[in-house]
Amino acid sequence: MSQTLARFDPEQAVEPAKDPYHVYLDSLTSPESRRTMRGCLDRIARLLTGVETSTGAGQPWHLLRYEHTVRIRTLLTEQGWSPAYVNKHLVALRRVLKEAWRLGQTSAEDLARAGDLAPVRQSRLPTGHHVPPEVVGAALSACDDTIAGVRDAALIAVLYSTGCRRAEVAGLELADYDPGARSLRVRGKRDKERLVYLTTDAIGLLERWLARRGMAAGPLFSPLSKAGRLRPRPLSGQGISDILTRRLGEAGAARRTAHDFRRTFIGELLDAGVDLATAQALVGHSSPATTARYDRRPEKTRREAVDRIKLPAARPLG
Repeated sequence: MSQTLARFDPEQAVEPAKDPYHVYLDSLTSPESRRTMRGCLDRIARLLTGVETSTGAGQPWHLLRYEHTVRIRTLLTEQGWSPAYVNKHLVALRRVLKEAWRLGQTSAEDLARAGDLAPVRQSRLPTGHHVPPEVVGAALSACDDTIAGVRDAALIAVLYSTGCRRAEVAGLELADYDPGARSLRVRGKRDKERLVYLTTDAIGLLERWLARRGMAAGPLFSPLSKAGRLRPRPLSGQGISDILTRRLGEAGAARRTAHDFRRTFIGELLDAGVDLATAQALVGHSSPATTARYDRRPEKTRREAVDRIKLPAARPLG
């Protein structure tokens, strides 16, 4: 397979309009999803060609057969990446193969065979970190009364009280906020909409931000110029991560990601006895099995069982 791509003749490159790489990426509604899946396909291309500057554009995806995709799966697992990360690359690979079929470049039979790859199984402990309330409080304390501080406090409050993905928060518009219902209309993966709800404390911080932001239509959270003026565009997912890193650092807390806030939100819901279906709906998971992986109750049960064992006091024999 490596030789197939390395010997690919640039003069035979598929034009962008018929390139399954471009067609697949254009089908994704989220800029963050496009960036993520572009990275996956580009990494696959680099693995196969051995050329660090390779991208997935113009590559002969339509020529891939089962023996090639099996080799790709092996190369991915040999990188030492987590099973979840490898499986994300396999999803991108299957999708670009499907676009090649839709474009009439490969047969349905070849597509079925090439895409018949078992996912990489994992039996690891959940990744990420819990975000304790005192860490959130410290981060909020690090947000001063400047316009940036007021914005960042509202942003942290929204992340903590809704469990939204960073891309979902970045995509929020002012029109998505309903103060009467204490809700935000969120557009998640595959452009699915759902309502999430804010705590009364989060509402207070968000209203404080809106008083500084103004009520003009546009992104709910925007970047700021050095002079403290709003820029007419939404914050990016990376911008949200940078804000969290800065505020947690100012608070003297360890680094946490936006997804750690999401993990914490789901774990707190399940710990509080919220049923799995409700938690799944609030966070926008397509499967309850995904939400269940955030359940910390079995761990607590095992820990409490061990706590019932008492270590005997030190005492010499005889």
